Amino acid sequence: MGFPRGYGRRIDCDPRRAKMRAVTVSEFGGPEVLQVREVETPKPGPGHVLVDVDGIDVLDLDVKLRSGWGAQWGLQLPFTPGGGVAGTVSAVGDDVDGALLGRRVVGRTAAAPTGGYAEQALAPADRVAVVPDGVDSATAAALAHDGVTALALLDRHPVGPDDRVLILGAAGGAASLIVQAAAAAGATVVGAVRGERKREAVRRLGASLVVDYADETWVDAVRAYLPDGATVVFDGVGGVLGRAALERLTALRGRFSAHGAASGGFSVDDRADVEQRLGVTVTGIEVPQAADAHFSTLLDRALAATASGQLQPQIGLRAPLDDAAEVHRALEARAVVGTAVLIP
Repeated sequence: MGFPRGYGRRIDCDPRRAKMRAVTVSEFGGPEVLQVREVETPKPGPGHVLVDVDGIDVLDLDVKLRSGWGAQWGLQLPFTPGGGVAGTVSAVGDDVDGALLGRRVVGRTAAAPTGGYAEQALAPADRVAVVPDGVDSATAAALAHDGVTALALLDRHPVGPDDRVLILGAAGGAASLIVQAAAAAGATVVGAVRGERKREAVRRLGASLVVDYADETWVDAVRAYLPDGATVVFDGVGGVLGRAALERLTALRGRFSAHGAASGGFSVDDRADVEQRLGVTVTGIEVPQAADAHFSTLLDRALAATASGQLQPQIGLRAPLDDAAEVHRALEARAVVGTAVLIP
């Protein structure tokens, strides 16, 4: 949600809060490089707000940047991970509507995908949305990326009662929202996960069948349940699992969203070949990437759907800033159901 310009005033940070605690990465490496330190509290410049943070979403991307991707991306050390925060606006920069002061908001950080693992964070005023009453900050933070991604994928691949939907990595943050939306739309929903705890979670969200990748017969089980294949496949996993779903479980003239590479690589290399050989329409990572242009609209929709009870983000792990390393270890172990959220 954007806010009108021209009514703002610069509000300096409370001098008593000239310092804040933040997680910093001073070298690339394992989770142990995540260290909580006292740093200068940032001040909002023109067009920005300062958010007293109550919730921070933790992504696989954060793990990858910390472990070495950051060097390839040109991130300068030290940096603070995290690109999505929720909390209360405590200061505004020039040319920002002062009515935002004291409002609970959620959005992307000014330096996304960095700057979020902190007690306070900067965000562009036109990249935050007001959090509705009844939605807590941790839940709002869980929507900053996953809510936007899920709705963007569903907009590109809408589903209805006639659809048979297969969702890989169905216990993930965005995927679990897709499970809920597809089930609510009346589609037949099949989820694929790893581990009984995730199977139970996805069943509760409305999937009529949930299979475990650890069982070598998972593809056969899905095929027996959907003998004509899935009309829509949401693949947030990629690799061997994604390719199996593409080659063996996607219906003729079906739609295949190859948007994820959690297992190490995307499932589709040559779209033209796949579309000609299998008669399947393929989209890729460009769909969630393009969502950035509609970020505010998608985030507002995700918040409204959550406030009305249509969607419920699954927060599988909540932890304080001091436990950021443990949260990263849990993500690396694929032990988190849904989204992980840090609470300063």
